[in-house]
Amino acid sequence: MKDFKIRCSQIGSIMTNPRSKSDLLSQTTISYLQDWKKEQIYGRHKKIESKYLDKGILSENDAIEFISIYYPNLPLLIKNEQYFENEFITGTPDLNLPDEIIDIKCSWDCFTFPFFDTELPEKNYDWQLQGYFDLTGKSKGRIIYVLLDTPMELVEREIRFNPDKEDEIIAFHSYGNIPDKYRIKCFNVLRNDQDIEAIKQRVEECRNYLKML
Repeated sequence: MKDFKIRCSQIGSIMTNPRSKSDLLSQTTISYLQDWKKEQIYGRHKKIESKYLDKGILSENDAIEFISIYYPNLPLLIKNEQYFENEFITGTPDLNLPDEIIDIKCSWDCFTFPFFDTELPEKNYDWQLQGYFDLTGKSKGRIIYVLLDTPMELVEREIRFNPDKEDEIIAFHSYGNIPDKYRIKCFNVLRNDQDIEAIKQRVEECRNYLKML
């Protein structure tokens, strides 16, 4: 069985603190590790499916183009396909620029878009970038939320549940008439070596737990 390494997108799953000081790992972490071990034993991967994830995947290229237009001073943005791995962490950043990492989040609708937030609303995304920093050697990055039209195949899925509200649903998921400045939100993230060391320590603790299972 291979050594446990944590994917950047899942670092938040192992970094939650246990409720009791006597426990080394939280129940969230334990559940994640038990699923990981099942994947190794049975040779199958647990699928996480949701309309929110689907929109992010389907809208990725449009999001990159949108960001390129909104930030014309950025270098040419090309989706990163390079996979990174070290002793503890694995991951594939969305955009690996010469001096920074950019990860893109496509909001489902205007009510999940963090328009008024002044700080990164998801700590898990900060953990994700710390992982990318360790893998790439970068020291700064951005989490950029974008609010784009929902892909039609997902809109049609919503319509199937409410066929009498087709026009309303289409209008709700169309944002092209909204000024760009209301459809993009950027949060800067800086490298934190203490957090990176905490991730590595937690991976070691996870490995010890997995040996006992």
